[in-house]
Amino acid sequence: MSTLTMQVKEHVAEITIESPPANALSTHILKDLSEDLDRVEQDPSIKAILLKGEGKFFSAGADIKEFTSLQDASDYQSLASKGQQLFNRIENFHIPVIAAIHGAALGGGLELAMACHIRYVAEDAKLGLPELNLGIIPGFAGTQRLPRYVGSAKAYEMILTGVPISGAEAVTAGLANRSFPSEELFQEAVKLAHAIASKSGPTIQHVMKLVPYAHTPQFNEGINAEAEAFGQVFGNEDAKEGIQAFIEKRKPNFNDQ
Repeated sequence: MSTLTMQVKEHVAEITIESPPANALSTHILKDLSEDLDRVEQDPSIKAILLKGEGKFFSAGADIKEFTSLQDASDYQSLASKGQQLFNRIENFHIPVIAAIHGAALGGGLELAMACHIRYVAEDAKLGLPELNLGIIPGFAGTQRLPRYVGSAKAYEMILTGVPISGAEAVTAGLANRSFPSEELFQEAVKLAHAIASKSGPTIQHVMKLVPYAHTPQFNEGINAEAEAFGQVFGNEDAKEGIQAFIEKRKPNFNDQ
């Protein structure tokens, strides 16, 4: 039985975690998520992914019950590596992945959200890495991604205390893009996803390749790649359509060519 549902609407794949009550990230959920990403990769019409949770939570963390079935350090290391590989795949995906976070994104749930490219949150959502309260540490790259967004000092505080922050605080800290009242969150996230999906597919994919250069020392490689991509898109029909639509003061009709 699948723990996720995926619906494609107007070039947006909405993936919903459905594993009540907490949407805990079991190995089964991670496998299903990987398979949904496979499906998206096989559908060139999809230009954005919206990831959300059903019920009260985005995801309250990893499935702790599964930990009791593991035998030794190598088993735990293998579990961490598999989760990291999947989340790296999300971070490096060819189209943007948007997380719509309500209720709570804790532990593995926050690590999943941090692998996404954009995070919209409910103002009253709780985001944190509480693993130290269990005598363990984050294992799905939480110690590596959190400092990227909030800085080392705030990351130390959040990880070492295990105390979550609110969605509104997450925006101030740089962990989330925007916060909304919980009743408006999904509507706003869907609006964002479709605004992105209205753009030309090739331009979206170029941006997804170019922005990660900013996280590396290879600045010259990044600007050279940008110049090359800039030249490529001007040979596309969508560029001609976009420029003509601007001149004619109308909305462009992109065909992803």
